[in-house]
Amino acid sequence: MVIDPAAGTATHLVVEPRGRLGLARLVPLGLVDVASGEVRLECTEAEFKILDAAEESLGEFVPGYSTPVQLVPPGWRGAGGPAVEGGTIPRIPEQKTVGILPPGEVEECRGDHVLATDGDIGRFAGLRIEPGTGHVTHVLLKDGPVWARKEVAIPFGKVAGMGGGIQLSITKQQVRDLRSGE
Repeated sequence: MVIDPAAGTATHLVVEPRGRLGLARLVPLGLVDVASGEVRLECTEAEFKILDAAEESLGEFVPGYSTPVQLVPPGWRGAGGPAVEGGTIPRIPEQKTVGILPPGEVEECRGDHVLATDGDIGRFAGLRIEPGTGHVTHVLLKDGPVWARKEVAIPFGKVAGMGGGIQLSITKQQVRDLRSGE
């Protein structure tokens, strides 16, 4: 999920193409349908390929180029800047893939750490989002030992920070109280 923490809204899903035959894309929530209980994208494969990139692969030392170059699969849109179709280069000695997000937004992935004010409390499991507005109402946390793991809904107002994990403004005990109150 890509979140604008200042506005308290989810803006995009980061979607990796099946089989990693291209780069991850930023899919606006308006193109996401979850009504059937599964995530479906309301776009064609061709439309998906030209959505904004969520990452780019850079060839550091590409023959014939003096600066790093994006390696773009055929039919895919690059992230801007110098690009070359990746299949036209026989071997890339130095290649790295880096994430790209809209300014001021953060990405949180399932399994990221959730930290209470007094330490690690569990793993990020997802978000509850108001349909139509994208407003985040709760952060979902997996809490407890594997054999008795529970999902806890933490009001978004209790989130102090995001990015590389979620920082809460409440203690571990206050999170446990939320779990027991459900």
